[in-house]
Amino acid sequence: MVRLLSLVCLLAAEPDGGLTPPEQLRVRVTPAQVKLGEPVTIEVVITHDPSQRYELKTPSDLGDFDYVGQERSRVDGADQSTTTIQVKVAAFQLGTLDTPPLELDVTSPDGNGTLAVPGSKVTIVSSLPPDAQTKGENLYDVKPPEEVPIRSWRLLYVLGGVLALLAAGYAISRYLARPKAIAPIYVPPPEPLHVRVTKALDALAAENLPAKGEYKAFYFRLSEITRGYLGELYSFEALESTTPELLNALRSRTTPGLPMPDLTTFVEASDFVRYAKQLPTLDECKTHLELAYRIVHSTQAAVVVDRSPRAESRGP
Repeated sequence: MVRLLSLVCLLAAEPDGGLTPPEQLRVRVTPAQVKLGEPVTIEVVITHDPSQRYELKTPSDLGDFDYVGQERSRVDGADQSTTTIQVKVAAFQLGTLDTPPLELDVTSPDGNGTLAVPGSKVTIVSSLPPDAQTKGENLYDVKPPEEVPIRSWRLLYVLGGVLALLAAGYAISRYLARPKAIAPIYVPPPEPLHVRVTKALDALAAENLPAKGEYKAFYFRLSEITRGYLGELYSFEALESTTPELLNALRSRTTPGLPMPDLTTFVEASDFVRYAKQLPTLDECKTHLELAYRIVHSTQAAVVVDRSPRAESRGP
């Protein structure tokens, strides 16, 4: 039975940097008792404001534990969001141990910070049976080989012949059931990136979501199209990146034609609409849609200029 080992109250879960604390932080370790070397799961459940984002900070010193892996999921509701982070670790020390403390990176419109998650108790027991010490380690020694008398080889010959017949029958059935040659199907090459993205923006503009009051859906679609374009163009994971990660990745790359100031304003405004429920005006929606078109056109124009043959210099 899974036993709840630790429940951390809201008063003990205030992030540094002066950020708004989460509404609730729960920590549990399952199972409560494991054998030496078996994985144990530290589950951290944070109930917080939808404008905040919680990510696990890569653990550095785990003490008596080894890092196995992690999983993260998020569910957004009308007024609050729930982020669940599961960290798997394995211990190689017997006794009742404290799981390693964890740190979470917190991102919100008010700024960034970290949230400390304390450790919980888990009992590590031996994988040997209880009577191993009394019977000694010879209990697990390898048994010496024993002679097995065989009266005749006739049975082996018969079995070999049967297996040969079965193999021949299987080969014949596979040959008869082989697929017939079919004519190759022509698959047209994929459209260029800027063509695909422009069509996606045209489809979004045709739906006219802001006029229907669907601002949040509009900005989710527009942000996904823009991030997907930048990630594929500059070869990095943009869809799962936070806003600071996205901007840092772009600033560390050569991005000719990319209007960084306008893009920065757009992604920050998009976060406020998607997570902080801020309502934009129709003119702002139109401006941000036109910015997405301009990003595609200006970056593609810069790529074309960069790939064009350079004119040879001539002497006087």
